[in-house]
This record gives sequence, C-alpha cells and structure tokens, in this order.
Amino acid sequence: MVGEAAVGAGRTGTFLGERNRRIARRRGKERAIVAVGRSILVIVWALRSDTEAQFVDLGPDYYANRVNPERRVRHLVRELQASATPSPSTA
Repeated sequence: MVGEAAVGAGRTGTFLGERNRRIARRRGKERAIVAVGRSILVIVWALRSDTEAQFVDLGPDYYANRVNPERRVRHLVRELQASATPSPSTA
C-alpha cells in the first residue's frame, strides 16, 4: 500500500513528487518508490506521534531554492581545474 501511495505521490506537483523524480533520475524508479514510501511513513509517524504537529508541504521547488548558484559555480570550476591538471600517477 505504501508503494502505491508513493507511485501516486510521484505523479503530483508536490515535494514528494519532486523527490521521486530526483531520485528516479539518479537511482532508478524502484529505488525512488521505496525512498518516497519511506518518506511517507516518516511523515505519518511524525503526525501520529505529535498531536500538535501539522503537515506543511515544502513544495516542488524546495531543492532548487536551497542550491546556492555561486557555490555550485565554484564547485564546478574546481572540478574542471582538477580534471585539466594531470595527476602525478599518470605523469
């Protein structure tokens, strides 16, 4: 049942839907379903264990808003520089 809920959540424009798409790109559909299913169980457990807790969807752009573009550029530049210099073992 949790797997079916994860598949359904994966088709939505919510945080869980975006999580499913991100994981599916990197790890595959099956692992994404398991990961989103686990996320659903964690959310349900948190809501059931705390009577005052309320669910607030973080939104599909949650990950995009957390990425600092300047930091990403610095990281990619460092990767390019590291691949351009020959390593001592190959020289």
